Amino acid sequence: MANVVTLDNVEHHDLKIAADRGAALGDNVNQAIVFPNEFRDLQREYPILFRKDKEGAFQSVVLLGFDRDENLYLKGTNWEARYMPAVHARGPFLIGFNQTGGGDGAEPEVKVHIDLDNPAVNKESGYSLFLPHGGQSPYLNHIIGVLRTLHDGLAISKDFFSAMKEHDLIEPITLEVKIDDTRQYTVPQVYSISEDRFRNLSGEALTQLHQNGMLSYCYSVLASLDNIRPLVDRKIRV
Repeated sequence: MANVVTLDNVEHHDLKIAADRGAALGDNVNQAIVFPNEFRDLQREYPILFRKDKEGAFQSVVLLGFDRDENLYLKGTNWEARYMPAVHARGPFLIGFNQTGGGDGAEPEVKVHIDLDNPAVNKESGYSLFLPHGGQSPYLNHIIGVLRTLHDGLAISKDFFSAMKEHDLIEPITLEVKIDDTRQYTVPQVYSISEDRFRNLSGEALTQLHQNGMLSYCYSVLASLDNIRPLVDRKIRV
């Protein structure tokens, strides 16, 4: 069970976060949930696809491998990519909301929370959370940015898929990859943006997508599909 508490610069002044990645930290997955405000960084490394959740709502994911529990970006204890999806980069940290004393109508105060039972949390080695003489470490500032990406991404994702539905841009795709003569994979139930429909959008629709910030996300998704071939190459080398 998780042991989640509010991060405190006094009580937790000596905590460190191990730098290693791996299965113990939940990194052995072949897909990771991502958000549109990550697309610009993600499209340089991973194929971005869409899937439906249990309620039938679309969500964006990146493809990390083809077999179950396979992350081809993991090499030993390293994640080999210039950008790690925020759901993994956040490590043992979560955003929490503490109710302030301003009354029933007061906005809850946003706080960083940490799972003390996460295997990355220790006092011996890794990234320090606080500086020796007080203040947040560069690593903790980075984590706060990652948590902000996740928090903002939830709302942006809802708006993005609403825009995709409005312009009828999502279509199912058949993703089949051949590794060699004996290994071939089909990635089931995935979707992407229809290049034909996107190419034929009216000027008014393109302007609308640009003004609400969704146009660049579309370009990133389409460009990211070029990463399927390098991912296959990673699989061949395994």
